[in-house]
Amino acid sequence: MTQFENWLTALSDLVWGPHLLILLIGTGIFLTVRLGFIQVTRLGFGLREAFIPKAKAEQKKQRGDITHFQALMTALAATVGTGNMVGVATAVVLGGPGAIVWMWLSGFIGMATKYAEGILAVKYRVVDERGEIAGGPMYYLEHGLKKRWLGMTFALFAAIAAFGIGNGVQTNSISLALNTSFGVPMIVTGLTLMVLTAFVILGGVKSIGKVVGVFVPVMIFAYVGGGLTILVMNFELIPSAFATIFASTFSAEAIGGGALGAAIRYGVARGVFSNEAGLGSAPIAAAAAKTDFPGRQALVSMTQVLIDTLIVCSITGLTIVMSGQYASGLQGIELTQASFAYFLGPVGELIVTISLVFFAFSTVIGWCYYGERSIYYLFGERSIVPYRVLYIVVAGLGAMTTNLNLIWAISDVFNGLMAIPNLIGLLFLSGVVVAETKRFELERQKELRKSIA
Repeated sequence: MTQFENWLTALSDLVWGPHLLILLIGTGIFLTVRLGFIQVTRLGFGLREAFIPKAKAEQKKQRGDITHFQALMTALAATVGTGNMVGVATAVVLGGPGAIVWMWLSGFIGMATKYAEGILAVKYRVVDERGEIAGGPMYYLEHGLKKRWLGMTFALFAAIAAFGIGNGVQTNSISLALNTSFGVPMIVTGLTLMVLTAFVILGGVKSIGKVVGVFVPVMIFAYVGGGLTILVMNFELIPSAFATIFASTFSAEAIGGGALGAAIRYGVARGVFSNEAGLGSAPIAAAAAKTDFPGRQALVSMTQVLIDTLIVCSITGLTIVMSGQYASGLQGIELTQASFAYFLGPVGELIVTISLVFFAFSTVIGWCYYGERSIYYLFGERSIVPYRVLYIVVAGLGAMTTNLNLIWAISDVFNGLMAIPNLIGLLFLSGVVVAETKRFELERQKELRKSIA
């Protein structure tokens, strides 16, 4: 590793130190309490809004470019990725099975954070030069907090981070998986990914929304289906798996040996990496949704964390603990593959490999939209096409390279830096979030009275 890479790694450790994790979790707890545990009281309504289609006449009345469902799928496309398989495996190895509990807790409070991001994204969104909706942290930092420089800071970090964690890292994971499992040359994968990425993203947000609206549900159900098959077929192991997880979290040995700190650190960090609650990426997609009230889309946004962390990540974590493979010395995707193969044989490994390919490619699609919205905020419409072209090229190069240490380090740094201005906005605009929540609650009561009458 070069001196520059060592410096970047040290900077990444500094950015993702305890202070940022405390800020992320602290913001989530603050919003959870201030919103009256909205992730519990309004979860059912959010799920109905996300998955029950609206009548076309009703959709026409709502301002936006894509449906609630497509906005949710675009956000899930960017977040449901390698972190759901690789990140969870890493957390269990480094923090022990108890890390899963802290991942669950970070996901639970992250739902309130994601809700607040959704409200602010819709409330402060604008119409761009092409007549498309533009929104996200940069807009609520500028128009809500009146700090354009903070909005520009976020946009810069997001535009750069998209090339790393949202692109090169993901395409390289695809290339290595296909090369290892099927012997596909990395250059072939790289060229193919360039074509596929161009096909989807050159059509803009509406094209992305249509593709992921079909693509994401299928890939999630395929992976979750494989995991649920394991859980159902081996249901007698589930109680002992939960016992292991909680014993590892709260045992006196864990606390005395310092393992508790590792469980918290890696459980929280991997949970945040997986669902991105607080980073400020998902509200960029939420802003484009067709909706009449910010609170309506915010409740839909909140369900993303439920699906990503509390369902998909839990499937991975439970399978790893039930198999006992986390003590074998394996790490990353190899540990997840071995855990699925332990129960399903070669088919289990195949499920993980294919799922990784689709999960990673969906992340590439979703993050391109985040990056281009950020670059548009900084430089206007003329910057979008060059950004897309560069993004497509990086997708191919990332798949062909064998050394991603530099890309990982850069993406980690800028991914963490994104969160800081966004969390500042969430904390100082929490009063707006509460006011919009109350306004939508009044509208909901009117809708209920009409439905009864």
